Amino acid sequence: MATPREIKKRISSVKNTRKITRTMEMVATAKSKKLSDRVNASHPFSNKIKELVGALASLASVVKSPYLRKPNTVRSAALLVITANRGLCGGYNSKTIRLARTRIQELKDQGVSVRLFVVGKKGISYFQFAKEKIEKSYTHIDDKSGYKEAEEFADFFLALFANEEVDSVEIISTVYHSSANQEPEVTKVLPFEAQGESNVGANVLYEPSPADILESLLPLVVKTAFLKAILEANCSEQIAKRVAMKSATDAASEMIKLLTRGYNRIRQAKITQEISEIVAGADSLN
Repeated sequence: MATPREIKKRISSVKNTRKITRTMEMVATAKSKKLSDRVNASHPFSNKIKELVGALASLASVVKSPYLRKPNTVRSAALLVITANRGLCGGYNSKTIRLARTRIQELKDQGVSVRLFVVGKKGISYFQFAKEKIEKSYTHIDDKSGYKEAEEFADFFLALFANEEVDSVEIISTVYHSSANQEPEVTKVLPFEAQGESNVGANVLYEPSPADILESLLPLVVKTAFLKAILEANCSEQIAKRVAMKSATDAASEMIKLLTRGYNRIRQAKITQEISEIVAGADSLN
């Protein structure tokens, strides 16, 4: 049985750990609020771009753009897997990696060559351990990343697709639906699939031509998709970290209660034993 001094040292250690986890929870809460505001602020722009492209959807067959290439058979696919650089965020990384493994296997079963690109040290470490070839890795994406990084990704993958080096581009990341719901999903970026019905007609005046507008919008749609993926992945990571740190803080508080109860029980037993010894000694003198 542990001595009272050992239990007190354990209580002090757990209290120090609780201070750390509580601080990390507060930091993650502040970051997740800031990032969720950025995600929500990006939605109107993203939705408007999709609306404009949908309005010009019927022109996809006449616009000669390498970004509108529709391969009859997908022979090579590029997968961008977005994970975190750090842990302590619950199942955030493991869920994304599990979905990536499933998608990679699905593509391989279909005879598709997979070119893997990984964001985050956790994903990089896993796929290196799994002996999965990583085409290119990135570790510079964090909660401060934004349009600049999204533009770099978009330009790189658009070039791969336009040069017919890959026939498909997909992003595997955690999608932010709400502060209580974030799930890893596969987002297909290329080949581009215009949705909606065209409203190009005599009542609408476009300057320059609708075809030129659609061609200039296509790269912007892809850049917006990468920006959305980066922001939502970072926001989801901070939310997962906040939940994990809150659970750790609650567990530490519960452990402190148990240790304090055990310490009081041992201390009371020791006091009772000492009183009994004093009484027994007094009786022997009489």
